Amino acid sequence: MKFTEIRAEDNASTVTEFLLLGFSDLPNLQGILFGLFSIIYLIILIGNSFIIVITRIDPALQKPMYFFLANFSSLEICYVSVTLPRILFNIATQDRSISVVSCATQMCFFLMLGATECFLLAVMSYDRYVAICNPLHYPLVMNPTKCTQLAAASWLGGIPVQIGQTCQIFSLHFCNSNQIDHFFCDLPPILKLACGDTSIHELSVYLVAMLFVAFPFLLILASYTKIIATILKLPTATGRAKAFSTCSSHLLVVFLFFGSATITYLRPKSTHSPGTDKLLSLFYTIVTPMFNPLIYSLRNKEVIAALRKLLHIK
Repeated sequence: MKFTEIRAEDNASTVTEFLLLGFSDLPNLQGILFGLFSIIYLIILIGNSFIIVITRIDPALQKPMYFFLANFSSLEICYVSVTLPRILFNIATQDRSISVVSCATQMCFFLMLGATECFLLAVMSYDRYVAICNPLHYPLVMNPTKCTQLAAASWLGGIPVQIGQTCQIFSLHFCNSNQIDHFFCDLPPILKLACGDTSIHELSVYLVAMLFVAFPFLLILASYTKIIATILKLPTATGRAKAFSTCSSHLLVVFLFFGSATITYLRPKSTHSPGTDKLLSLFYTIVTPMFNPLIYSLRNKEVIAALRKLLHIK
């Protein structure tokens, strides 16, 4: 354990290095975990790359819905690359140390990309809302310029706030331990290591979570409430089935991601436990990105047709 700069005035010391405990409590499963996470990482990279490629080259997929899906797949690759390579490195080398700067950098990028995911899922629900509830105005409202602006706002919107939040968290003193009982540098386990009263910082985390998690989720719910009401008014069962099929994939992804993220970041600090936090984090950091390509491709006839064409399958 490395400590420097002992402060006499507050009897606290500044940590220069953390230890990511990760899955060290499963010593006999390290090889299996390395293989499992390696396979998952490859699936995420290949699956999302396929979606990016087919949405770029297939003329039938040159629509706003698939423009946002390509952005979403690019995001998933970036998002999972913030955490999984470090997990694989820690398991392979059994070197679990991470400098404070590296930890802060990982957290900052994780939070920024997490905010992007929340915003982008809200934008994708807005796209479905306009397509189903205002189909005649859809080409006008979701024009290429508007789509680019919405995507750019999703990617860039969370950067200033999340940089500020990261700086705020790492301005704290960590005096009790430098062991992070998690597989990456996330807010709840870092806050647990802080000295003294962290209630103001917890409140800050809740406010940011409300802005970047709860607010987009409420927008998505509002969009889908109107979408479902519109679908139920369609005169034919075929029309209703087609409309539902274009939305069901997105809804499934929304509930997988927002469900686990909401429980993680909107629970009081006192109710957090390392085991539960790790399990929930696995859902929104690894499991959801792995299943997204399958969810969006297997439940979408246009994507399946484009994949068949790309792979020359009749």
